[in-house]
Amino acid sequence: MIALLFDIVGMTGTFLVVGAFFMLQLGKATPTGLLYNMMNLSGAILLLISLCYNFNLASFVIEIFWIAASLIGLYKYLKARQTTATA
Repeated sequence: MIALLFDIVGMTGTFLVVGAFFMLQLGKATPTGLLYNMMNLSGAILLLISLCYNFNLASFVIEIFWIAASLIGLYKYLKARQTTATA
């Protein structure tokens, strides 16, 4: 039962990350937008959680980088939004 729960968490993360990429390719999201970066961040975190049950070092490392890239994207989004609001 616990394995199934971690599989569901991991698959949800996969759908979020892949879904963000598809939305980008279909022009429904922008690489600098909130939706794209939040989907990537959420997906990477869920995948990282699933790796707590079935650990894989290579997957763990890529998810850490994916989280870092998403956080950078969110920072840039918030900074640009703040600049626009004060202008």
